[in-house]
Amino acid sequence: MKKSTMKKIIYNGIFVLLLAVALVMIFNRAIKNTVIDSYKPKITRQAIVKAQRHMKNATNHHRRQPVSYNFKKVKSLDFQTAVAARMNTRTIQPAGQILIPQSGIHLPIGLGVANQTLALAAGTMRPDQRMGHGNYPLAGHHMVNPKILFGPLYYKTKVGQQIYLTDMKQVYQYRVYRRTFIAATRVDVINQTKRPIVTLVTCDATGKGRLMIRGRLVAQYRLNAATPKIKRAFLRPANNLS
Repeated sequence: MKKSTMKKIIYNGIFVLLLAVALVMIFNRAIKNTVIDSYKPKITRQAIVKAQRHMKNATNHHRRQPVSYNFKKVKSLDFQTAVAARMNTRTIQPAGQILIPQSGIHLPIGLGVANQTLALAAGTMRPDQRMGHGNYPLAGHHMVNPKILFGPLYYKTKVGQQIYLTDMKQVYQYRVYRRTFIAATRVDVINQTKRPIVTLVTCDATGKGRLMIRGRLVAQYRLNAATPKIKRAFLRPANNLS
């Protein structure tokens, strides 16, 4: 093969590689959103019970916890984290689902706030929290896209809307009574309370502060007793309101 031909092949290869890199950089956000939106897991009661046992066994045997509750390690959601999370979804330990129909939110709930968990789901913020008992705080990423993760929480969630949580056995229905912005240092909002509430936390538009949504528990019933619309939503794959 002539040197000129070899050089041409090398130059063409470099050009294609640079073009691919440039396209990824240009469409980084769109690709990231597509990757996140493609995660539509089927949440089952069996998977939730398995995750709970896994956590309990780790505690009883003084092993390292399989999930993280270290807020200091939470980073902004970038393209690499989203792709890594999507390729390794087994790291997410399911706790249930959250549904806010009027906001267009239907997400899986994962245990903890590890970066890969928050890349695809809402995450629990304390290891001892239980749906319907005291304060049940959840964290989620604020996204520019108002349809991804907790993006709808920022753009669409208002006082008076209904929030539904399920552990695939019971449904816990909350009514939003507070929407407010707080400092990022307000970790006290995840503390336990006597009154059963849900606390949803995401970043504000600047990324320096936080938006907090709170709802009071107004009803609790078995999943099979839910309205047909709510039941259908929870029985279909998460992240899917179609």
